[in-house]
Amino acid sequence: MKLSKRLTKIEALITADYTHIWDTCCDHGFLGTGLISNQKAPHIHLVDILPKLITPLHEKLSRLFSNPHHTGDLDSLSHKQTHWHTHCVNLAEIPLQHHPGKHLIIIAGIGGDLMIGCMKNIMCKHPDVEIDFILCPVRHLYTLRQQLIELKMTLKKEVLVKEKKKIYEILLLSNASLPAGQLTPLKPVSPIGESIWQGDTAEEKNDAQEYLAMKIKHYQRMRPWLDNPDMNKIIDAYQSISSV
Repeated sequence: MKLSKRLTKIEALITADYTHIWDTCCDHGFLGTGLISNQKAPHIHLVDILPKLITPLHEKLSRLFSNPHHTGDLDSLSHKQTHWHTHCVNLAEIPLQHHPGKHLIIIAGIGGDLMIGCMKNIMCKHPDVEIDFILCPVRHLYTLRQQLIELKMTLKKEVLVKEKKKIYEILLLSNASLPAGQLTPLKPVSPIGESIWQGDTAEEKNDAQEYLAMKIKHYQRMRPWLDNPDMNKIIDAYQSISSV
């Protein structure tokens, strides 16, 4: 099954060793199915609140994969297995307490305001659990980034992806604190992004320029209608980007 550009980019960010990966708001399960096929973790969880989605998805996965899903020679060291699980719950209620280990939670396809509410709920319930997040919101990016800064989330990577004329920000984050005085790949979240504006290819640079122009135009258009004293500051911040 070929994934969309957005889901392919999300999967490509998963390079660390996680015990559990949670594909929340999984919809029809395309990403989760790919994660199982590629055995991205010993446990892959597909989560959605709608029974009409989870029930047929569970049946589909049962047809596609054994549980656990095996690859390699069962008698050799190359043998691997991935257990898959489906959960019909609100993503803010995922049962991390029953699954020890390092977790990656993927949240995509919803607004940043709803996204941050779910993250706060999860971290409040599991303050001692090591969690990474991959976020791909559809709107409210600036507000989301402000909330991530307040939560002291640390940034591992941020990228842009263009799909069907829409451009998305994808952030790989951790709830781990920045270690004082140590070199680390983690850094604070930027209010408007940093590396997303610095494409490696001509296509990526063009996407970054297009996305930047869209952001500036959006806030300029909304300025008369939003009662936000920081609107000029937001516009100035985006207009100050000169690296693309």
